[in-house]
Amino acid sequence: MSDFANQLSVAETRSQVEREKEQFAALPQQIAHAQKNSIAFADILRGVDASTVCNRQALAQLPVTRKTELLERQQSTRKAATNGNGGQSALADVVFGGFNALPFGAGVRRVFASPGTIYEPEGASVDYWRMARALSAAGFKAGELIHNSYSYHFTPAGSMMETGAHALGCTVFPAGTGQTEQQVQAMAELMPAGYVGTPSFLKIILDKAQEMGVALPSLTKAMVSGEACPPSLRDWFAEHGIDAFQCYATADLGLIAYETSAREGLVVDEGVIVEIVRPGTGDPVPEGEVGELVVTSLNPVYPLIRFGTGDLSAVLPGACPTGRTNTRIKGWMGRADQTTKIRGMFVHPGQVNTIAKRFPEVLKARLVVSGEMANDVMTLRVESAKASADDVIAKISDAIRDVTKLRGSVEWLAPGSLPNDGRVIEDARSYK
Repeated sequence: MSDFANQLSVAETRSQVEREKEQFAALPQQIAHAQKNSIAFADILRGVDASTVCNRQALAQLPVTRKTELLERQQSTRKAATNGNGGQSALADVVFGGFNALPFGAGVRRVFASPGTIYEPEGASVDYWRMARALSAAGFKAGELIHNSYSYHFTPAGSMMETGAHALGCTVFPAGTGQTEQQVQAMAELMPAGYVGTPSFLKIILDKAQEMGVALPSLTKAMVSGEACPPSLRDWFAEHGIDAFQCYATADLGLIAYETSAREGLVVDEGVIVEIVRPGTGDPVPEGEVGELVVTSLNPVYPLIRFGTGDLSAVLPGACPTGRTNTRIKGWMGRADQTTKIRGMFVHPGQVNTIAKRFPEVLKARLVVSGEMANDVMTLRVESAKASADDVIAKISDAIRDVTKLRGSVEWLAPGSLPNDGRVIEDARSYK
C-alpha cells in the first residue's frame, strides 16, 4: 500500500467520535473563510457567528443553498460584468458567481462547465476532487494502468478520476469518450488493470470487443459513475471478469460517497459533512428517512456550505463491514425537486412543509395530485398520533388554500402510513 493510500485508510477507520470532533473543529474556520473570501457566502451567511457553528444542530440552522441559486448568481454576475472590468483576478468572482474563495492563478488550475451552464473551479491541491479514496476502495493500486473513458473537455469527470488515480500512484490512459473500436484496441495493447467511466460505455466496449473477437483479460475492475449501475448490470460485468464499483460525486462537490467490497450502501467521504433534510426545507429528517442530500464541503477553494444536491437518499444504520466507520447512505434514490403544476399553479415541496409546520398534530405530510388532466384533485395526506379531528382538518384545508391558492382535501392517517421514499408531492394523475 502506498503512503497516500495508507493515509486514506487511517482516516476511514478512525472512530466516528474522532471524525465528528475533527470536522466540527474545522467547520467554524471554513465558514469564517467562506464569509471573508466568498462574495456569495458573505451575503448568504451575513450575521452568522462562525465560531458558534460547531455541531450538527448549529449547522442545521444555516440556510441551504441549492444548485438553482448557484446558477442564478453565476448568470447574474456575468450579465452585470463589464468586459475587462477589474482584471483577471476579479474575473473568477464573475465566472463562479462569487461562490469561489480564491482567484484565478495559483489557487484555481482549471475551469469546467456543467449543463446549465454552471462553471466549477479545479484547485491545485493533490487529489483536489478526493477521488483517490473511491478508487482505492474499488481495488486500484499504485503502479497500475487505468483506462479513463470519461470526458476530458468541458465537464470535469476525466480530470476528477485522473487526479485521484495519480494521487494513488497509478498511470492513466486518457481515452475519453467515443471511438469504440480504438478503445478496444488500446485496451488489448496497453493491458490496463481497470476502467473508469460510465457503466453503459463499459458495456458497449465489452460488446464491441466480443464482436471483434478481442480478449481483454487484464481488465478486472472498474469504477463507474455518472449514471445508474443496477445489480443486473453489475452481475453482467462480473460474468465478464470485471468487479465494478460505484461512486457518487458531483462537479460542485467532488466525491460525496463511494461503494466498498461490502456492497452495502455508499460510505460518505472524509472531506464532506452530509445531512439528509426534508425536501423543500433545511430540516434534518430522522435517521433512515428518505430526504434531500445536503452537503457541506471542507474545500477551501470552493467552500460550499449546506449545498443542496437535489438528490434523494437516506442514512443506513451501523458501520460498513469493511471497517470504514463513516456514515453510509443508500445511494441515489431520485430527485428532491418535486415542484408540480396543479390547475395552472406551481406547488413546491416547501409549501407543503409550510402547511404541515402550522399544525403540531401533523408528523408528516404528502400532497397527492390525482384525477385526469384539466380535472386535478389535490389531497393532503397527513400522519398524526391523534385521532381525526374535524376542526383541525378544516383548519388544514384553509391553510392549503392560503399557502397554495388552491383548494384541497385532507386525509388523516396513522403514523407510519406514508411511504418512506422522500416524496412530498406525488403526481398520481392520469395522462392518457
